[in-house]
Amino acid sequence: MAAALQSNDRLAPEELSAWLRLLLTPGVGRTTARRLLAACGGAQNIWSGPPAAWQGLVTAAQAHSLQTVPQRLEQLVAATAQWLDQPASGQLHAVLALGHPQYPQALLQTEDPPLLLHVQGSERCMAGSGPWFPYPQSLAMVGSRGPTVQGAANARAMAQALAEAGLCIVSGLAQGVDGAAHEGALRAVLRTGAQAAPVTIAVVGTGLDQVYPRRHIGLAREVASHGLIVSEYPLGTGPMAAHFPQRNRIIAGLSQGTLVVEAALQSGSLITARLASEQGREVFAIPGSIHAPQSRGCHALLRQGAKLVETAQDVLDELQGTAVRLPIAKPVPAAAAAAAAVQSAQDHENDATLRALAHDPLSLDELMDRTGMDAAALQAHLLELELDGRVERLPGGLFQRLAQA
Repeated sequence: MAAALQSNDRLAPEELSAWLRLLLTPGVGRTTARRLLAACGGAQNIWSGPPAAWQGLVTAAQAHSLQTVPQRLEQLVAATAQWLDQPASGQLHAVLALGHPQYPQALLQTEDPPLLLHVQGSERCMAGSGPWFPYPQSLAMVGSRGPTVQGAANARAMAQALAEAGLCIVSGLAQGVDGAAHEGALRAVLRTGAQAAPVTIAVVGTGLDQVYPRRHIGLAREVASHGLIVSEYPLGTGPMAAHFPQRNRIIAGLSQGTLVVEAALQSGSLITARLASEQGREVFAIPGSIHAPQSRGCHALLRQGAKLVETAQDVLDELQGTAVRLPIAKPVPAAAAAAAAVQSAQDHENDATLRALAHDPLSLDELMDRTGMDAAALQAHLLELELDGRVERLPGGLFQRLAQA
């Protein structure tokens, strides 16, 4: 079991109780809470004086709620204290309130900073005196929860390249692009080694004693071992639909820019991109096929002025404080390069199905028309290409060729 944070880094029990009470009080949102904090000079001071001190700051209904101690407060304070004292080996736990020295300054620049941040992460990242959150060397990566195979591969490759160049990848630990982005960033650790700064940050919509989706339990463990997991929600908070759009403002706020990998027109990723734009941060998008629904959100962002991204260097060139050039691949001997080029050309030339597919999704009937193959032979060959990682089967009976690394 790892050692807990030093006592001077932790909220005192009475202060922790006051902050959690403010968080649990029904009808008192973040805006009202910040108004109370500013007027009273701190969470404990809200309840140290008479309710008359709230006059002009809250409504009558809110004043009544503030005078009622939430039922689960005592239990939550005890559970949070235990959680702070018992991190996993190699990790630390913390609760950061507004005004804490490690509270991320980047969030204070936003319109709606969270009142509290629960943080779970690597002891390497949290035990030092430096800032835990590496702004501006951070980039949000978001996208579809049901990406294409190519989209997920793009997210992993882009995150790995950017993490190797020194950027911290911020995402939401959700299924799809989020998970792929975290995985890609963690792959960078294998090449660069463990760092004092977090390689990736996951901002979640549950309490930190829960993982959603459950399939990401292992991924969450890896993120906490090499980066940070962050939540504004108290322990015991389960996955609720309203929480996930709310956490998007934190993802955008912790990052100098937001890269959307794949997104439909109604994707929540576009909320993150909009919030990033409103916060004066950069917005990037990776284009895709004009036929793919997962690309339409990215194309809409590009029409609105987002920066088009084809390579990791496109991102690095735009972000401030990241004047990093990605390493150029070591050249292979001329003879080997020529042989590889000839072999690749022959493979493409000889495979009529790959030539017919190009990189736009096509139906089986369209492929039959382009290749002249009968349905049985074409389906068998498509299955071979799919197993070989050359072709992806899309919803609606469509097939798409995958780019090769």
